[in-house]
Amino acid sequence: MTNDKALGSDSILACIDGSPISKAVCDYAAWMSQRLSAPLELLHNIEHPRSAAMTDLSGSIGLGAQEDLLEELASLEQQKSKLLMQQGKLMLQAALERVESAGVSNAETVQRHGGLTETLIEWEQRLGAVVMGIRGEDHEGESKQLGAHLETVIRSLHRPILVVNADFERPESFMLAYDGSDASRKALDMVLRSELLKGIPCHLVHVGRSNSRVLAEAEGPLKDAGFELTVSPLDGHVDEALVDYQKKHGIDLIVMGAFGHTRIRELVLGSFTSKMLHHTQKPLLLLR
Repeated sequence: MTNDKALGSDSILACIDGSPISKAVCDYAAWMSQRLSAPLELLHNIEHPRSAAMTDLSGSIGLGAQEDLLEELASLEQQKSKLLMQQGKLMLQAALERVESAGVSNAETVQRHGGLTETLIEWEQRLGAVVMGIRGEDHEGESKQLGAHLETVIRSLHRPILVVNADFERPESFMLAYDGSDASRKALDMVLRSELLKGIPCHLVHVGRSNSRVLAEAEGPLKDAGFELTVSPLDGHVDEALVDYQKKHGIDLIVMGAFGHTRIRELVLGSFTSKMLHHTQKPLLLLR
């Protein structure tokens, strides 16, 4: 497939690399594709290499030696690029076989050079949702480290982003964290309009004051849409209360708005979204 292949208007896009979490990314993307009857795209993105190969070395070696060395380094970079492409194609083939074995018949693969965030921004209008792992192969084994692109992607896109942090488990329940903000209203609207979560029991929760008033904004529409609903006002620190509730009730998926605070407030309080990404062991479906 060519690198500039146009995505479908409502495609589910799964971002994969060589990290172990990519298998779960494929599984959740396949689940979303089937729930929504949407085409599935599997993306392997190759970052532009940040190499000192072409650095000006004239101050340290002779001109002729410099030219020879730069030619050799350039050749090595080309070989490395070809190997990365071949490796990526093997990853994509394995991913394609995995989603097809899960029952997806309309999946395709895409390999792209450049920054991941830039790629997703370019394709945003053609996407229905993005699925990506909480960390990539560069941070494999660093359980407290978020992926290098994750926060930037979440802040940049206005599409649902499913952040995968564990092996696939078919969601049997989900929690909608609602606080009355624009982002949480967008999350509510997605739940109401999309087929993704229809028929799955919903836990509607809010942490803080004015619980009843805030929860009432979402409770009525969810009941009218036919959701089996559990409504729970919570107290305490927001991220801790939500994670504790999720663990206590064995909830499989958390749906919430992302990065609702201003940058200045986040510098003081820390990002609530980042705290949730660090603390929860279940996938997060984020909307901004």
